[in-house]
Amino acid sequence: MTTPFLKAVWTIVRKDLRAEFRTRELFNSMILFSLLSILVFSFALELDRIAREEVVSGVLWVTIVFASFLGLNRSLAGEREQGSMHAMMLAPINRVTIYAGKLVGNFLFTLVIGLLLLPLMTVLYNITLARLEMVLVLALGTLGLTSVGTLLATMTVQTRSRETLLPIAMMPVALPVLIVVVRASSGILQGEVEIGWLATLALIDLIYLVLGALMFEYVIED
Repeated sequence: MTTPFLKAVWTIVRKDLRAEFRTRELFNSMILFSLLSILVFSFALELDRIAREEVVSGVLWVTIVFASFLGLNRSLAGEREQGSMHAMMLAPINRVTIYAGKLVGNFLFTLVIGLLLLPLMTVLYNITLARLEMVLVLALGTLGLTSVGTLLATMTVQTRSRETLLPIAMMPVALPVLIVVVRASSGILQGEVEIGWLATLALIDLIYLVLGALMFEYVIED
């Protein structure tokens, strides 16, 4: 059962990657928004180095979160508009497979944006963000955001006000992830890698993944 599941998940991910490579609409909008955000924050914090050092982890994650809103909305909206979601629902696969496929695609797009931000913010803020520990926190945090984001985007994409409804619905649910990743990132920048924060983040990711997989079947049918 594992092989057909993974094959179906990879088929969905490959479809998303091919579509993005052709249009580059999703990635371009995410990276443009991220660049503009960190530039604005850079100018705002330029005169106060102490404040910049204290809030840089928050700036990183605020940028990633709002960039993920754009990616999630466009990813799921494209499925609805092109009829791909309906086609996947008619396919002889489990609904969890659809969730996993869309989750992996959203995770990869958001993770790439985060990885690009690390060296860019290192240059702009003169603070070393490109560290192995930060990459680990980035991966775990992105997984948590996209796991709950994929589920909620599937719900909100059916509404006319999906661009505003997704952030409203997602922010309260994703708050535990945001609190932990900001604390963990701040600790790393101060030279203190706390295993407790990483373990907590991994546990939150696991909870979100399980709940997302269980609830997706009911969400997608509505």
